[in-house]
Amino acid sequence: MATTDLDALLKKQRDAFTAARPEGLDVRKDRVKRAIALLVDHGEALCDAMSEDFGSRSRQQSMMTDIVGTVNFGKYCLKHVDKWARADRRKLQFPLGLLGAKGELRYEPKGVIGILSPWNFPVNLSFGPLMQVLAAGNRSMIKPSEFTEKTSALSAELCAKYFDEAEVAFVTGGPDVAGEFSSLSFDHLVFTGSTATGRKVMEAAAKNLVPVTLELGGKSPVVLGRSADLEQAGERIAMGKMMNAGQICLAPDYMYVPEDMADGAIAAVELGASTMYPTLLDNDDYASVVTDRHYDRLQGMVADARDKGAEVIEVNPAGEDFSSTNSRKMPLTILKNVSDDMQAMQEEIFGPVLPVKTYKNVGEAVDYINEKDRPLGLYYFGSDGGEREEVLKRTISGGVTVNDVLFHVSMEDLPFGGVGPSGIGAYHGPEGFREFSHARSVYTQSKRDIAGLAGFKPPYGKATDKAIAGQLKK
Repeated sequence: MATTDLDALLKKQRDAFTAARPEGLDVRKDRVKRAIALLVDHGEALCDAMSEDFGSRSRQQSMMTDIVGTVNFGKYCLKHVDKWARADRRKLQFPLGLLGAKGELRYEPKGVIGILSPWNFPVNLSFGPLMQVLAAGNRSMIKPSEFTEKTSALSAELCAKYFDEAEVAFVTGGPDVAGEFSSLSFDHLVFTGSTATGRKVMEAAAKNLVPVTLELGGKSPVVLGRSADLEQAGERIAMGKMMNAGQICLAPDYMYVPEDMADGAIAAVELGASTMYPTLLDNDDYASVVTDRHYDRLQGMVADARDKGAEVIEVNPAGEDFSSTNSRKMPLTILKNVSDDMQAMQEEIFGPVLPVKTYKNVGEAVDYINEKDRPLGLYYFGSDGGEREEVLKRTISGGVTVNDVLFHVSMEDLPFGGVGPSGIGAYHGPEGFREFSHARSVYTQSKRDIAGLAGFKPPYGKATDKAIAGQLKK
């Protein structure tokens, strides 16, 4: 789509938004209901498209992560939008309230919100933020990833059936279209993707002073405490690392374990992986890596670690020959004895590779995490409350799951977002509604001569001096 077409579409949505003001909550709810209906009516077709785009991706996984999870989030928004949209009464300085003045905060729609969504959960990360964007009373233009071409095309086709393009519209195309999209003068822009691309998106948005929500990534650590149930932790870490073949922004990126528990922790992850995925190549439950380029990057990362002294442990329960297939399936690969000069410890992995580091005391792990960019997620396993609080209170991350991984993102009432290089802003929960709303202050003045009573009205004199002195009393 040409830049002029994008500009025209944005103008169409903004003009429609302005002309329809004020829209009732019933209109917002109707749009959310239509988005839910789209997913319910065509969930199977969207799951088939996702499987084709990946080469292999579990239909059940896609139904859970991309369809059911997004539908439930839409229902959550419907349940709470009345409360979220209610104006807040605010306190005024004494004695303004007693003299008849009033203060309130109204949460009003911003206008047209752009959504740049990624390929790893192409439906969830397009329609998920859309649910809250619509609940907040906005219109939306969505640019999905070109890597999931079939899913993006089907989403665009279905959207046109359920929404007028003045309400919601998909814009498909490659990186050039994404660049033009991020340069549009939206009222807000949501981007989910890598930190490097997030910087470019923010730079483009800044030229038009467009506020942004950036859901990025980073190296989300797992800290195993000495009190951790290793078998349980191993299974849960393996599940989080192998879901979608590790192509999740919140996937556990590396595991930090007590020195004398390293072998046991690795064995527990191997056991969990083997139990859930006894075979891999012909197993529909296990996803492929999305493209040849991503697959080659992961293979290069493993080779780099091996060349620099890491022990490479390939979890291949059925002893399958991965060299004789072009399916882009890759077994969980654990890297032991890693060092910071390895590629796997320098960049987000985004695949089924799990480096393992060891510590003598948990303070070492905390110090290491604090030396790095603040991660999107942080995971702690253990029953020692004191140790858990040391890890949580001394680190900063976007969100935390204790005794599991990933789960905080699926809690609808908890805001999801990063901090620093892992993201800016958040959605989910009431915080998401406010992210996509303009918090508009409204002050209503009393009929009384407030300025005169306070000594603020010229000509200034003794009453003014008295008022100033009164305000400066300790």
